[in-house]
This record gives sequence, structure tokens and C-alpha cells, in this order.
Amino acid sequence: MTAGGSNRLLTPEEVAAWLKVSEITVKNNYPAWGIKAQKIGRLLRFRERDIVAYLEENYR
Repeated sequence: MTAGGSNRLLTPEEVAAWLKVSEITVKNNYPAWGIKAQKIGRLLRFRERDIVAYLEENYR
């Protein structure tokens, strides 16, 4: 595990559960939040470390 989270890929559903928002909210707002997403085919995935960095920058 690297500092600030791992390289593990999370689904929008997992990110939504972590942030306690809906999956649609994650899908609609991740660009405005400045969270990078990975496209794997048609699937959207987020690196755990990017979510941790977002939370540390915005909610400390």
C-alpha cells in the first residue's frame, strides 16, 4: 500500500457507499470534484488513493 491509499480499483457503487452518497451522484459529480476516473471498456473505476487524496484535501 502506498501513502494515501492503494492502487485498488473501486466501482462507483463502492465509492458511493464510502462517501455516503448515491451512485448517480458519484457518476455525475466526480469531474467537478476533481477525482480521476479510469475507464476500463465501458466501466468506470476509481483508484482508492485518489478518493483518499480527495477526502484529505477537502475534508480535513
